[in-house]
Amino acid sequence: MTDLHTPWPYPRWIAHRGAGKLAPENTLAALRLGAQFGWSGYECDVKLSADGELFLLHDDTLDRTTDGHGLGGDQSWAALSRLDAGSWHSPDYAGEPLPRLEAVARHCLANGHALNIEIKPSPDLARETGAAVARAAQRLWGDAVRAGRSAWPLLSSFEPAAIEAARDAAPELPRALLLEALDTDCWARAQRLGCVAVVLEHSLIDGPDLIARRHAEGLRVLVYTVNDARRAHQLFAWGLDGLISDAVDHLHNSTHP
Repeated sequence: MTDLHTPWPYPRWIAHRGAGKLAPENTLAALRLGAQFGWSGYECDVKLSADGELFLLHDDTLDRTTDGHGLGGDQSWAALSRLDAGSWHSPDYAGEPLPRLEAVARHCLANGHALNIEIKPSPDLARETGAAVARAAQRLWGDAVRAGRSAWPLLSSFEPAAIEAARDAAPELPRALLLEALDTDCWARAQRLGCVAVVLEHSLIDGPDLIARRHAEGLRVLVYTVNDARRAHQLFAWGLDGLISDAVDHLHNSTHP
C-alpha cells in the first residue's frame, strides 16, 4: 500500500513494450523511438533464460517476434543473443537483438526515463523469475535511487507467485498486480502482496467509483492498453493514475488531460 499524498513518481503515460507497434516490441529500438515521440515511461516484459539471464520477451515462445523457435526460457543467453528480433516487424529493424534487462536499465537511467517491468515468467518459473527480476532491479537502480536521480522501476505481474517472490527478494521495490478480470478476492490479494498499485484491463473501469475505492484503500490504479484519446480523457477525469498505450505517435502528443 502507498501513501496517496506522496507524489506518484511515474509518468501518467506509459509506452507499451517501448513504442507500441511502431517498432519491434521489447527492444532498445522501441524505447528509442518512444523517446523520439516524447514519452518518458515504458512498459516491458522480462523473463529468465535457461542460464539465468534476464531478457525482454512477451510470449512464452520465440516464434512471433524473433527468427528463433520454441520456448525462450529453454535457451541460453548465448543462443538468444544471436536472434533477430527486428525483421518480423519491418526490414528497417533487421538484426535488432533481444536486449537484456541490464541494457534497458542503462538506457532508462541515462535518459531519466521510468520503467514498468512486467515479470513474464516462462511456465513453472514464476517464483524464480520474480525473485531474479527484483534482485536485478535492486542492483541496477539502487545507486541512482539512493542518489535521488531515479525512481525504482515498478514491478508488475499477472502471477501472484512472481509478485510474492519479488516482495520477498527486495521488499522496498514497488509492486503492482495486473488484472484482466475482477474477482471477489482481487483487491485483498493486491493488499496481501504489498502492492502499491493495480493495473487493469481498461474496460473493467466503467466509472469513477472503482478508482475512488482503490484510492481509499491506498492503491494507485493504472490501465492497459488504451489507444483512443476520448477514452484516455475519460479515465483521467475519473482519477486514473497511469495509462499504458500503443499509440505513441499521436495520443501522448495530442492529449494532455
